[in-house]
Amino acid sequence: MAFEEYDEFEQSERVQQWLRQNGLSIVVGIAIGLVGIFGWQQWNKHKADHQSEAANLYQQVQDAAAAGKSDSADSLTEQLLKDYTDTSYATFAAGDRAQRQVQAKQLDKALESLSWAESHAGDANLKALMQLRTARVLLAQGKGADALAALDRMPAKSYEGVGQELRGDVLVKLGRPDDARKAYEAAKAALGENAPQSVQMKIDDLAVAGKQGA
Repeated sequence: MAFEEYDEFEQSERVQQWLRQNGLSIVVGIAIGLVGIFGWQQWNKHKADHQSEAANLYQQVQDAAAAGKSDSADSLTEQLLKDYTDTSYATFAAGDRAQRQVQAKQLDKALESLSWAESHAGDANLKALMQLRTARVLLAQGKGADALAALDRMPAKSYEGVGQELRGDVLVKLGRPDDARKAYEAAKAALGENAPQSVQMKIDDLAVAGKQGA
């Protein structure tokens, strides 16, 4: 037998010996790998189904609210908050409930709904939106300092235009006209051509008030 052939034979024997010694481990490893792949696929399917169920339930909430069935909308919202806490649909539903509560003059309950939504929002922009809405409700309650604190929790560039306009409203309430004017100017700059006429009117009102107080 030539040296090369002997070497190939020896290598083959070594491979077979290694397989005999480790064959079970290979089979087990493959099986575990297949189970892992299957498990990962099942988990992804579960998440997709979970999201789909939450979306369907949220649609039911919207339909009930649109039909004026507030009790039904609230009941469905509770189900979303309980069973689908990890989805954005639960956050949307809590925010929508807060809006209904504001319309019903239930401001304390609205703040509770918004607090839940803010704490469970996984998306930074969604969290900022709930903070903005919280500030509006607090301002409606006459709690200027608390409203300002809610606005301060928002990231600097989140809803900058409407956020700065609301900040101006809060600062007016707190008797800080100079700071309010700066906030309105910032709102106007951020909104650009889309700035509503109300922002300029608020700036003008502060200017008139300043002249009268001079």
